[in-house]
Amino acid sequence: MASTANLSALLFDVDGTLADTEKEGHRVAFNQAFSDAGLDWNWDEALYGKLLKVTGGKERIKFYLAEFNKQFRAPADLDKFVKGLHLAKTDRYMQLMAEGKIPLRPGVERLLDEALSEGLRLAIVTTTTPENVTALLKSTLGRDAIKWFDVIAAGDIVPAKKPAPDIYIWAMAQMKINPSEAMAFEDSRNGLKSALDSRLKTLITINDYTAHEDFTGAAWVLDQLGEPLKPFKVLGGKVSSNVNATYVDVSLLRYLHQA
Repeated sequence: MASTANLSALLFDVDGTLADTEKEGHRVAFNQAFSDAGLDWNWDEALYGKLLKVTGGKERIKFYLAEFNKQFRAPADLDKFVKGLHLAKTDRYMQLMAEGKIPLRPGVERLLDEALSEGLRLAIVTTTTPENVTALLKSTLGRDAIKWFDVIAAGDIVPAKKPAPDIYIWAMAQMKINPSEAMAFEDSRNGLKSALDSRLKTLITINDYTAHEDFTGAAWVLDQLGEPLKPFKVLGGKVSSNVNATYVDVSLLRYLHQA
């Protein structure tokens, strides 16, 4: 069904969507935090891909212990132990960000700039921590980039994380907008389900960890947002791929939103 409302807001996931943060960011930071704590745990790329089935860093550690490291003798207060590990991991992650080791994905900065100049409102909707969001935006877009976004919906701001729709619903409530006025940007099946259950049209840009996931229901599935000299590839979606465009800009988003 075509949307009758005008597109007024863009809602962005962070990890894997704005930047390829998972493989060379979060995974590395987790391993550094484990080493700092004297643990011999190592999450290689293959294992981390399996752990990504669960959203949220603290939830991911618990999932690892429940499914892949059952012999570990957990302390009596598991929640406190996991929270401490996750805080240490966040510190390590922010160090990686400060060192400029995790750039934005192609087309992201260009699209954000154009959206702002066109009067669209922006929001972050993510399961990662507010500290991680701030670190990424500062290291890639500058100290004032956090002000580009009307709402930063991040971390434990709602109890149920993606694939639950709660965080999108919360963000739209803060912005006082309806789903028909916005589009979501995601990279994973869990993120897509969260957005679709919030009744948002969703554009997917895959990454190495999510390339083989099921994106049924997405408006478009792309390998990246693209740049004028680095065109995207259309991999799927509900909207016809017979569009004369090579990179995602505001005019293309308006077309997808209305299609």
